Order: sequence, then C-alpha cells, then structure tokens
Amino acid sequence: MSEQRRETRARGALHSHMWIMGVVGIAIGAAMMIFLPQLKAASTSLLLFAGFHVLGAIVLLSSVWVVGLRGLVRRLRPPNASRAVEFGWGPGWMNGLAIAALVALTVAIALQVETPRLWPLADAAVAMAVALLVGNQIMSGFRRRDQVVLPMVDLLRGDRDVVLDAGCGAGRTTIALSRILKDGHVIAVDRFDASYIDDGGRALLDSNLKLMGLSDKVTVETADLTALPFGEGDFDCAVSAHVYDHLGRGKQQGLNEVRRVLKPGGRFLLAVWVPGWSMFAVGNVLSLFLTSKKAWRTMAARAGFAVIDEGAFNNAWFLLLERPAAAA
Repeated sequence: MSEQRRETRARGALHSHMWIMGVVGIAIGAAMMIFLPQLKAASTSLLLFAGFHVLGAIVLLSSVWVVGLRGLVRRLRPPNASRAVEFGWGPGWMNGLAIAALVALTVAIALQVETPRLWPLADAAVAMAVALLVGNQIMSGFRRRDQVVLPMVDLLRGDRDVVLDAGCGAGRTTIALSRILKDGHVIAVDRFDASYIDDGGRALLDSNLKLMGLSDKVTVETADLTALPFGEGDFDCAVSAHVYDHLGRGKQQGLNEVRRVLKPGGRFLLAVWVPGWSMFAVGNVLSLFLTSKKAWRTMAARAGFAVIDEGAFNNAWFLLLERPAAAA
C-alpha cells in the first residue's frame, strides 16, 4: 500500500471518529446538568440554576442527535421522500463548533460567578467562544446554496468544453460549473469514500444532479485523483474545490495528473484552504498545518503549470493554472 493511500485512510479514520466527539459531548452535557447547578452561586440564583440545566441539555441532546438519532431518522425516511439539494456535511461538522462555543461560554460564566479572581480565564473562555462561533458560521456556509459558486476567472476554452471536476463529492462544484457551461460536459470524479460526507457523497451526487436537471450533462467516475483513468490531453479544463488540500503527501502527484490529462493551453481552477484567520477560526492551531500559498505555487510550478490568476472566495484561496501550450 502506498504512503499516500495509508495517509488518506488514516485521515478518513480521523473523520470517521466524529462519534467520539459526540460521546465527549454527551459526557460534557451531562456534567453541565449535574455538577454546575451544584455550585454555590447557582444554588442561590434561579436564573443560573435553570440556565446551567438548559445549556447542558442543549449540549447533551445535540450530541445524542449527532451520535445516533440522526442516522436512525435518515434510515427511517421513505426512499421516495422529497429532498432538496444537499451536500452531505452532517450536523457534527456544521454545528459542532457552535456547541463547543456554548460549552466555552458556560465555563466562562461558571468561572466568573463562582471564582471571580479567575477572571482572566473567564475572559479567555469568552474569546474562545467568539472564535468558535465565527468558525461555525464559516463551516455552516458549506450547506447554503448561495455559496455554490466559483470565482469569475477565464477558465473555459469554448462552449463545448469537456471539464474535469476533480473530487466532486456531492456535487457543489459540478452544479456551479453548470451555471457557466453551455453545451459542454462535466466528468465528475471522486473516490466517494469521505466519511465526513453522508454515504461518501455518491448517492447525494446522483440525487442533486437529478434535482437540478443536470444528469445528462454529467458523467460520474469513481477514481483516485493521484491516478486518473484518462488519457493525455482528454480535458479542455479542470476544477477542484476543497479537495487537493486533503491529499496529504499525494498533492504533488495529484497536480501532475491534472496537468497530464489537460490539453495544451488547458486551465485548472484549484481552490484550497490555506493558513489564515478564517481557517484559524475553524481549526484553531490545526489550521497552522495547512499547506501555505507559497508551497502550492511551488508544487504547481513543479508540475509544469503557469500561474494565471489567484485570489479568494468563500473563505478559500484559489489558483488559476495553465498547462503551457508549447510542449514542456
């Protein structure tokens, strides 16, 4: 097994451990309901006494929903039930930071009313709660249809382009491409094994394409981005959003593969997360381990791309790359 595949599986295992965070949330919620109301300050204040119970119940019930109830409800839903377009990020990823912010704020209140001399810790907990709420707002944007967009860049070669959606997931980028393609066709590629997307994304992708009336314009392929099953120069252009930053040590090989399957002069719109304030709000110190803009530019040049444009959209950073028309 390759090093990249081992790293990808390990990353998938990390994502699949959301249930651990749910169990931790249940324990924290129970502790908030049982122990915090016993504090001296809470015992003399009906507002604090009831408030700690309510806040603890919110954390507890939210965690129970993430761990098991949501999955049960989804399984009981009739197969033919009407559905809206959705992109599969569960409530643990969409609202987990808000629940963590609620816990931090509760800790700040408890410290302030029970031990006022520890006010610096209370202030730090409030600051953490604010940062977590900002991060939650950023993450929750991924389920909104008004963010199913791509930056306005000179990507397409013509009205009949064949476009590679590299790492399509549940179809956000595929749908965004449909807004600018006229008579072209999208080849949507993914391994469909991301455990942080419901069912790996394939069922949602098929459903979304049907709901948007795009099934005839899209061909779906299951493939690894580091070993694309296409020939040299098969595509007029390519797009990938929030995928290549998940490839670990396979990033360079993934870029090499995209260049290979592009026609000379073809362009690749790459959107990734990079270190910055918005990602710090989402991932805290973990965001510091994201690949930097400089490193992405270096890898793109090493793959044989020329940088045409770059910028930011939806809290991500993008590069517009081009395979030179002259033989390299």
